[in-house]
Amino acid sequence: MADPQVEVRRSRRRRRTVTAYREGDTVIVLLPAQMTRAEEEHWVAEMLARLQRSETRRRSPARTSDEALLTRCAELSARHLGNRAVPKSVRWVPPMRTRWASCTPADGTIRVSERLREVPSWVLDYVLVHELTHLLVPGHGPNFWKLVRDYPRTDRAVGYLEGLSAAAGWGITEED
Repeated sequence: MADPQVEVRRSRRRRRTVTAYREGDTVIVLLPAQMTRAEEEHWVAEMLARLQRSETRRRSPARTSDEALLTRCAELSARHLGNRAVPKSVRWVPPMRTRWASCTPADGTIRVSERLREVPSWVLDYVLVHELTHLLVPGHGPNFWKLVRDYPRTDRAVGYLEGLSAAAGWGITEED
């Protein structure tokens, strides 16, 4: 992997902390103005390594292809739905305006919004379990939620998605 472009921003107000984040293809490193060049070199390398570790942890193999999504659905169906939900196809689609994903039980297809490519894997797993459950139970009644709640991070994932939608101004609600 090629080294990313790095932009160092020094701040007189910043006294002790060093922060790094991505802005497009550039990594921005914020550090105190009084830091020496040697300290800067150390902290830039350290923050690049931390950012790389963080991004690697967040990546899920299911993000790479439709086939990987289908494989992940099979794993989740086995673990949480007794292998009863078997989609015919699962695919990434361009960002949906009002949903994270959708399911058509009649033909066994699940479509997942590209907006979910960068969420933590446990959030993507929740969305997949939600859609897999629609293959078994139509609507969002008590029987539906009883099955979905077998996924242990349901409440946390719902909160994550609500926060993401609100912060981005997307207006996507939890109930697809």
